[in-house]
Amino acid sequence: MRGPERIVCLTEEPTETLYLLGEQARIVGISGFTVRPPAARRDKPKVSAFTSAKIDAILALRPDFAIGFSDIQAEIAAALIRAGVEVWISNHRSVEGILAYIRRLGALVGAATRANALADELARGLDAVAQDAAKWTRRPKVYFEEWDEPQIAAIGWVAELVRIAGGDDVFPELAAQSLGKDRILADPGEVVRRAPDIIIGSWCGKKFRPEKVASRPGWDALPAVREGQLHEVKSPLILQPGPAALTDGVRALARIIAAWQSSH
Repeated sequence: MRGPERIVCLTEEPTETLYLLGEQARIVGISGFTVRPPAARRDKPKVSAFTSAKIDAILALRPDFAIGFSDIQAEIAAALIRAGVEVWISNHRSVEGILAYIRRLGALVGAATRANALADELARGLDAVAQDAAKWTRRPKVYFEEWDEPQIAAIGWVAELVRIAGGDDVFPELAAQSLGKDRILADPGEVVRRAPDIIIGSWCGKKFRPEKVASRPGWDALPAVREGQLHEVKSPLILQPGPAALTDGVRALARIIAAWQSSH
């Protein structure tokens, strides 16, 4: 199976995955938000953002396949489909979904064996992180914030990775919601009531401001604020449902939680 040979990646995770599979020669265009791997950002034309894309520029690349993520890219997908481009929009929202995505993408480009090996390796890495975390006798309560105005709590795979790393997400009911609008905190005071031990910010596309978070009304009462447990995990490491989240992302969470454990 040869598979598509001129692929446009509308988000970072297919780009990172194809590079890890040694199939980067198939990529003819990438998202402007791509940072992993650095070679992709250096070598490949940037033709899309997350909610918008340069359709004419994409078509000029003569793609035979485009890969995007979620309903947020539905309009981009529709424009490309109308122009005759085959499009795959994945919609995975869990750790298992990320692993399955890697297997499916590998199969699409004729690299199923390598993709299965990569997914198995990533799964073993997660098991190792979980085993390390199992030594702790306490599990900190973690509030993960992926946007500040409005405040949006962790998406599903992030909450799972927090658990794997040894913590407990304080908004599990919101993590079960796939859409960002459904994870908006209706009452930010609920964070105070749930009293997280650790706050982790990953404001998609902008720098986390711990002092701004700490100054929110009533948040000075939070254990996390009292103890200075406000941390950032860069959004490219954790908020894109690809290999980075299962490697550098979960390890960043594990380091934060391990540091909290050492102080208690």
